Amino acid sequence: MNILTDPSDIRKAAERVAGNAPVAEGGVHKTWFRGSKGSRPPKALQTMPETVVLDYVLKGWEPAAPCIDETTKVTAFGSCFATYISDWLASRHYNVLTRDEGSNAYVVSCGEGMVNSFVIRQQFEWAFEGKSFDAPLWHGYKAEEFGYDEDVRLETLRLFNETDVFILTLGLSEVWYDEPTGGVFWRTLPKDKYDPERHKFRVSTVEENRDNLREIYRLIRTHRPDARIILTLSPIPLIATFRDESCISANSVSKAVLRVAIDEVMREFKHEGYLFYWPSYEIVADIFNFPFKEDRRHLHRPVQDFILMTFERVWCKRAPDDHEYLRQWLRAKAVSGQLNDRFDGALRTRNLDRLRHMLGRAGSAISK
Repeated sequence: MNILTDPSDIRKAAERVAGNAPVAEGGVHKTWFRGSKGSRPPKALQTMPETVVLDYVLKGWEPAAPCIDETTKVTAFGSCFATYISDWLASRHYNVLTRDEGSNAYVVSCGEGMVNSFVIRQQFEWAFEGKSFDAPLWHGYKAEEFGYDEDVRLETLRLFNETDVFILTLGLSEVWYDEPTGGVFWRTLPKDKYDPERHKFRVSTVEENRDNLREIYRLIRTHRPDARIILTLSPIPLIATFRDESCISANSVSKAVLRVAIDEVMREFKHEGYLFYWPSYEIVADIFNFPFKEDRRHLHRPVQDFILMTFERVWCKRAPDDHEYLRQWLRAKAVSGQLNDRFDGALRTRNLDRLRHMLGRAGSAISK
């Protein structure tokens, strides 16, 4: 029995399945000019090594060097995916301000419920500039009304003023709004507050979301000029839609609207060196076959953990070692149906011969 003692052993086994290195960039096609540089998506076999995300998904999005350590103050809120990031970093002993259970800031108690760009913007406008809103727009998980309490605003301002890295996760572009004032709610209305003559539903536009992100960027750069901002699009699909079309189609539109808005803002401000994008959406959509549980909404835990471990590897100074990272990758591929479900046993026993045999069978199945 061969024993896995070097992380490169498993990597070499995975590379045997991949068959070759990533496609070289650039060059001119025999018939058509394709520019002086460029990149191509991976072929099926090239998605097997654990480096596929680094090689094919993160290009252009990673920072020049990891910049988060135990002293860096991180604020993460937005959709539920922000909770995953917060929990992961906190479990790894990073300083996540939005995990402070003693804080009464809404971005702490209800941060993962702020699923659209409008409500994220509202928090920054309220905290930094004291903006007031003409309708009760904010409600907690139990349908309780969250008011515009000055003590809560000052606590939110304190968190924002201490933050070194903001991680803002967008979830959906479908919104409920108050027609007389135009104000957008955190989520749908409590049943006892819903007024069909006043409360309306719509799909927000790329332009609206782009403008919200621009204003969020402006506010942070004005009040926290040295802070970094990481935008990410949640890979979690809609649980339901209020449109007449199917939820699957509505989800495609919802994510596309947000992804285009993010891209336009990134192209506008990326060069300034303070705005970044984390492609969690693309990792889920393009790297794993079956990343979700049976409900098709919640990620398998190994897939979720791999995405977060990759974030840590790219952004954090104390990153997981190669062996830990590779083991997590193999677990994620196994649970998503791309490796035999007995793969985890081979990992635990560190049986190299068995592992190579299983990888070879997986590669053969993909190539057929």
